[in-house]
Amino acid sequence: MIAALLPPGAVGAEACGDPPEARLHPAEEAAVAQAVESRRREFTTVRHCARTALSELGFRYEPLVPGHRGAPGWPEGVVGSMTHCAGFRAAAVARAEVLASLGIDAEPDRPLGPGMLASVSLPAERERVAELAAHRPGPAWDRLLFSAKEAVYKAWFPLTGLLLDFPEAEIRIDAGGTFRAVLLVPGPVVGGRAVGVFHGRWAAGGGLLATAIGVPQPARAISRTSAAREFTPNLL
Repeated sequence: MIAALLPPGAVGAEACGDPPEARLHPAEEAAVAQAVESRRREFTTVRHCARTALSELGFRYEPLVPGHRGAPGWPEGVVGSMTHCAGFRAAAVARAEVLASLGIDAEPDRPLGPGMLASVSLPAERERVAELAAHRPGPAWDRLLFSAKEAVYKAWFPLTGLLLDFPEAEIRIDAGGTFRAVLLVPGPVVGGRAVGVFHGRWAAGGGLLATAIGVPQPARAISRTSAAREFTPNLL
């Protein structure tokens, strides 16, 4: 599900449940030594996914120990992102020379709890969610909005090292499977150029919602015309 949303150059791996062959490096074991069993399982399996994805990309696995604000430290030359929710885990990686950052997220396809939408969204976003729900019944659009914001943050943080509050990016979801995130604060600088918009893709199926963003390196950016022909989402 995640792999189908990734831009060219990125590799994904996912698991439904926790495979028995999933394992941790001793340094990773230490990071969750005091965690409850459910946290240990998701922590282990999502790293199993990362190990698989890194292998496909040709990289040797290195311990992914949580660092600043819990972000995993990827091997040199790699950018990546991980996500997990009930019964689902996934990881995505790419060479840093191809993508500047990646952000993925998965959520259960069910509405947010009472009052949660108001706390994570802007008025214009709530209006669009209501319009989508009225005219395009199907996925839980409010939860999809939340997932897109999570993916935005995961793409943002490695580039800036800063927090990004929910109201600081405006998500514009297209029912066809794409979304745009307009940053309402100064964007990260990638290759000497400020980035003000992230482009992503989304999918729904099997009781899950998934979102993904790839921020390309400037050398890999292509013209708007070529982007429309080859791969519209995930390009700046």
